Amino acid sequence: MRLIRKGKVKDIYQLDDGNILFHFSDRVSAFDVKMATPIPRKGEVLCRFGEFWFNTLGTPHHMLRVQDKDKMVVKKLTMIPLECVVRGYFYGSFAERFKDHLGKSLPADYKPVMAGKLPRPIFDPTTKSEEHDMPVNKEQAISMGLVSKDDYEFLEKTSISLYEKMSAIVEKAGFIIADVKFEFGRDESGRIVLGDSLGPDEYRLWLKADYQPGRIQEAYDKQLLRDWLIKTGFKAEIDRLAKEGKKPEPPAVAPEIAGELSRRYILAYERISGRTL
Repeated sequence: MRLIRKGKVKDIYQLDDGNILFHFSDRVSAFDVKMATPIPRKGEVLCRFGEFWFNTLGTPHHMLRVQDKDKMVVKKLTMIPLECVVRGYFYGSFAERFKDHLGKSLPADYKPVMAGKLPRPIFDPTTKSEEHDMPVNKEQAISMGLVSKDDYEFLEKTSISLYEKMSAIVEKAGFIIADVKFEFGRDESGRIVLGDSLGPDEYRLWLKADYQPGRIQEAYDKQLLRDWLIKTGFKAEIDRLAKEGKKPEPPAVAPEIAGELSRRYILAYERISGRTL
């Protein structure tokens, strides 16, 4: 077994049989900065959530099996260099850029409401980077050589369909998925399949019982950490240093934030999957 890459949240190994092993760590990142404090049982939740979605969505994927509580063996893919983001609600970075979609993805007279449901799910892809993902539209993705026209249209249709399936599943468990990020790759036959993983690091999750359009939502994903970083001024420090091409040293996450984040991750998994960790 050989370490290929140590990512923000998981370590990737090449196995002797040619397959890949994901080790989901308890590390957490926010605003493209890896935090200094681990989140208890986060790796286990991410691994089990990935297993649940791969087994539930009914779409071709690269998972072979889960071993131990936080490791997954997958087929090696040639990854497509596009983060396939689907937005279902007016929230997050999309709220800052929604005018780019007026007259295209959204009606020209669309009047946004914070956390309001969009008229329909919107495909809003980005480039794929360890540093900072950048939004791209269809024309840009094709001209940059990231994907072909046919592949872009396939990824858009598939991503929206998967988002709608996930939305229906989590709704039965009392949640809302506001947006989600998928990754795809080609297998040995050239077929495009769902890859990487799928858990609270890849989507925004809200409780239906607490949902109120027009305000910031209580999140059952890592938004809780993002909100704390904004409140403590760390996000402002990130923005300041970004102008100099630098990143700040990560702070120690407050114990109450780390503990609550862990609790919410576990609760979301158990309610949505119907299984107990």
